[in-house]
Amino acid sequence: MKHQSITLAALAVFIAACGSNEKEYDATGIFEATEVTVSAEGTGRLMVLNLTEGTAVKVGQQVGLIDTVQLQLKAKQMGVSKEVLANQRPNVQAQIAALQQQINKALIEQRRTEALLKDGAATSKQLDDAQNAVAVLQKQLQGQLSLLQNSTRSLNSQMSAADIQRYEVLDQLEKCRIKSPITGTVLEKYAEQGEFATIGRPLFKVADTRNMTLRAYITSTQLAKVRVGQRVKVFADYGNNTQHTYQGLVTWISPKAEFTPKSILTNDERADQVYAVKVSVKNNGYIKIGMYGEMKL
Repeated sequence: MKHQSITLAALAVFIAACGSNEKEYDATGIFEATEVTVSAEGTGRLMVLNLTEGTAVKVGQQVGLIDTVQLQLKAKQMGVSKEVLANQRPNVQAQIAALQQQINKALIEQRRTEALLKDGAATSKQLDDAQNAVAVLQKQLQGQLSLLQNSTRSLNSQMSAADIQRYEVLDQLEKCRIKSPITGTVLEKYAEQGEFATIGRPLFKVADTRNMTLRAYITSTQLAKVRVGQRVKVFADYGNNTQHTYQGLVTWISPKAEFTPKSILTNDERADQVYAVKVSVKNNGYIKIGMYGEMKL
C-alpha cells in the first residue's frame, strides 16, 4: 500500500512537470505602430517648430511654420493685378449709349419720312436715305458691341488666370503651416527652429501609439487555426514575470511563408518556415514600439 502511494505521488509530479513545460503562447512577435515621417512642403526658414520627442499631437494640429513673408506679398500682388484688370473692363452700356441715341433719332426720322411719303410730301429717295441711315448705325452698334464683348472676355480670362495664380500662392502658404497628419506621439525630430527647410526635407516622425500591431509568426500547422477577423489574446512582456493581457484582432495573414526570424520563437521551435500575422491591439499606454509580445490562439 505504501509502495502504491509513492508511485502515485511520482506520477503526479511527472504530470505536473509535463504540464509546466506547456507554453502559454502560440507565437511571439514585436509590437509595431503606424509611423509617418513628415517632410517640409515649402522652402524657407523654420520660424516655428514647436515640438519635442515624446510630444503628443493630434491630427491636423499645427506644430510649425515656414517663413511666409514673400508668399504673402505675392498673394497681395495677385489681388492687386486682378483689381487692375477689373477696372479695365469696359462699361458696355455707357459706351454704346450715344450710338443707341443716334439710332433712336434715325428711327424717328425714318417714321416721319414714311408718314410724309404717304401724304406726298416726301420722295422715295428720302425714305431710302432714312432707312440706310438706320441700317448703318445698327451695323456700327453691332460692331462696337462685338469689340466690347471680346475685350471683356479677354479681361475676364486674364482675371481667371490671376485667380488661379493667387490660389496657387495660397496653397503654398497653407503648406508652410507644418501639421501632424495623424494623432500620435513624436518619435524623432530632424530639424530645429531657425534652420532652412527645403521641399522634401524630413522634419519629424510621428507614430500612432494608440493602435499598436503585434507582428507575430505562426507555423504551417497553426495556419489552419487562424483567420482574419479572429479575436486572440495578446500578452505584453515587461520582464520579471510581469505581463499585461490585451484583446487582439487578427487583421492580416501573410500569403507566403518565410524563414523564421532569429529573434522569434514559435510553438514548434523546429519550424524552418513561418507565416507572419498582424494583430491589432488597443494600447493603454504601456505597450512600446519594439517590445516583445506573445499571442495565444
